Amino acid sequence: MFNNYNKVEQAVLETTLRLIIEKELQATSMSLIAKESGVSTGNIYHYFSSKEEIINELYRGIVKFNGEFVTRELFTDEPIQTRFERAWRYVAELCQTYSEGFRFIEQYSFSPYITESTKQEAYKVGWCAPLARLYEEAVEQGLFIELDPEMMVQMHYGSMVYLIKGQLQGYFPVEERALRQVIQSFWASVSQTQADTKKAGSGT
Repeated sequence: MFNNYNKVEQAVLETTLRLIIEKELQATSMSLIAKESGVSTGNIYHYFSSKEEIINELYRGIVKFNGEFVTRELFTDEPIQTRFERAWRYVAELCQTYSEGFRFIEQYSFSPYITESTKQEAYKVGWCAPLARLYEEAVEQGLFIELDPEMMVQMHYGSMVYLIKGQLQGYFPVEERALRQVIQSFWASVSQTQADTKKAGSGT
């Protein structure tokens, strides 16, 4: 996830992520990061002024990587539904393959350690905003009901988070059939066609 950083930064970020997942944020000290990463404390401070800066860069780095992973085939000439389903498959793959990053983002997105400026910056390079634009395109074409695109994305992501957490905690496997049905349910839940069918069926 941190291939765009130099070797020292990469070692520090990868180690910090692992330690936070294993020991929680408060127990992850600069001295422990130095010991586990093999990078001297002095060298760490050459690149990061504080633990808070490391955490914020960790957040930015993960979100940027996630954005590139999910949106790499989002804006093509293919039908919206094709791109929609593929993007959510990428979200599922991302969360499963890079589970430490997924857990970090889920646990610390609202932490006071993450500054508001970092959150705003990260939102621009993550996948939520681009996916919201796809939803907006679907609304404009009459495919989706007229609901706020960002709210629809977050609504669907909440369901995906529940699914992935259930898998990671061993409650149930996320098999192909289940994943396909979940993604199809996302589309159906905001589909204008579905809404029109229900409206016609109710006689209103």
